[in-house]
Amino acid sequence: MDCTMKRLLLLAFLCLNSYWVNADTLTLKAGHPDTYIVKKGDTLWDISGYFLNDPWRWPKLWGGNPQIANPHLIYPGDRLTLVFIDGQPRLVVKQHIKKSPEGRVISKDGPIPPVDLALIKPYLVQNRVVDPTWLPGLPIVMSGESPSIHHVVNDVVYVNAKLEQGLKVAIYQTGREFFAPDSGELLGQELILTSSGRVIESGDISKVELLSSLRETKGGFHVAPVEDEALMSAYFIPKAAELSVATSIIGTIGNLREAGKLDVVYIDRGANDGVETGHVFSMYRDGENIIIDNDGNPVRPLDRSSYDKVLAKFSEDTAYKMPDVFHGNLMVFKVFDRTSLGLIMFNDHPVRVGDKLTKPNPLTIKGE
Repeated sequence: MDCTMKRLLLLAFLCLNSYWVNADTLTLKAGHPDTYIVKKGDTLWDISGYFLNDPWRWPKLWGGNPQIANPHLIYPGDRLTLVFIDGQPRLVVKQHIKKSPEGRVISKDGPIPPVDLALIKPYLVQNRVVDPTWLPGLPIVMSGESPSIHHVVNDVVYVNAKLEQGLKVAIYQTGREFFAPDSGELLGQELILTSSGRVIESGDISKVELLSSLRETKGGFHVAPVEDEALMSAYFIPKAAELSVATSIIGTIGNLREAGKLDVVYIDRGANDGVETGHVFSMYRDGENIIIDNDGNPVRPLDRSSYDKVLAKFSEDTAYKMPDVFHGNLMVFKVFDRTSLGLIMFNDHPVRVGDKLTKPNPLTIKGE
């Protein structure tokens, strides 16, 4: 290998190494504060948004905190100070030291969470997406002691199965079916929690007393054991999602046409595809296909005539694909087998079904 080739390979290696170093470097937001007093209602994501251009990387910002055994246990009233450790920005708690011994006063509300759990708590225990073949094996509500067809909390309903007395159950209404955008394959059946209850009498027809009611329960609704708490993590460590398959948004909660910050959406990948709680995605809308008409003018899809549409379909020489448009980022907080639920943490534009999800790029991630 001659000297010129060696120099080129060395230069390529240095450039690549520099890229990865820069990609792992936290970028401080312009005008960031040097200190911050933690307030009740703060989240780690929110606080990181004051300091970082990409607040989803808050674990790295707290990674060098020597004052706290668990760096994520930050409490209201703590004073956070921005320091640099090995050239990297870090937030540390610098406590005021007095001569007389004094214990640390900890808020009764406990440490602040990574994200606002109040936003996602309902979905941690309510919505599920299951294999449709699972449903026929579940018992159903037949009727109830009340003559009404609608049953609410404190009512007793009848279930067509011998259930163990004292067993806690969840009662679900079937919702939407979700399909893969590319293949049309059925991904799962949405189940919407209507109520929870406890078996008070076991038999061929068991009696269940409703302990909570989110909506009215009716005959035909499915009955299942209460979902395993291990599937409902209340603590999330954000990390960049790296999937080798195309991923997109397939539904919004409430069937909204558009979603925005702090709304919840379904995505078309789950545990079978490697999705985990805490995964962060960037959201993109497909760029428009612009065509050049006979007069040499660019024409957007909405402004096309019938002739322009034919031209766009058959002529690659006059059609141009515009860059995809960054719309924001979301974090996955609940994972099913083939789908997941994500919380939109930030959005530049309204988010819609069909928007694409990619690995977050620190150059495009935006904060508060």
